[in-house]
Amino acid sequence: MSELDFIYKRKSIRDYKEGEVPKEDILKMLEAATLAPSPKHQQNWHFVVVQNGEIVSKMAEAVTKSHEYIASLARNEEERAQFMKVLPYYLNFQRSSCAVIVYAKEYDMIEEKILRANGVDEAIIDVIKSPQAGAQGIGAAVENFLLAAANMGYGACYMTGPAHAKTEIEQIIGFEKPGYSLMAIISLGIPADETPRQPRRKPLEEVVTFITE
Repeated sequence: MSELDFIYKRKSIRDYKEGEVPKEDILKMLEAATLAPSPKHQQNWHFVVVQNGEIVSKMAEAVTKSHEYIASLARNEEERAQFMKVLPYYLNFQRSSCAVIVYAKEYDMIEEKILRANGVDEAIIDVIKSPQAGAQGIGAAVENFLLAAANMGYGACYMTGPAHAKTEIEQIIGFEKPGYSLMAIISLGIPADETPRQPRRKPLEEVVTFITE
């Protein structure tokens, strides 16, 4: 067994069995999420666990309605059909035991405040903001959650697509936290007996560069 098996065994799970994930196990995954690296240790995340089937169904309806509206704006039928094809992937939280909604607070960038106070050109500010440090922290937390879920035998899937209905979803669940807004949804449940293999990754030679001199 490889010491990195806990990484290699993770894959996006979109098909689930009946059955609830115990609260104590969800809390273990969330604790793992909060141990992720966080830029300037701001820990700009908050997690809302939705286990109410009626609320989850309303969330799915909101995503569907928003998706269909965007599709109606497509330039042609081919583009519309291509966009509608991904809708089922945005709704798989409806088939899982629960939906974990990931909220984020805007990253407090000290450098930006200093530069703005001194009238620095906006193009320079855009450069320092381009790494999107706040979003990177959220991504790290979600990955910790996914790895913990896989290692504990659960299935999970990380989705940002449903966020096009973020305003409607926030209203449906009735959650408010000043300065925070919806960033992503994680579906979580007991994986089906058979699920698709992990998609092929690009070979390392395509994505890795060593600079030695």
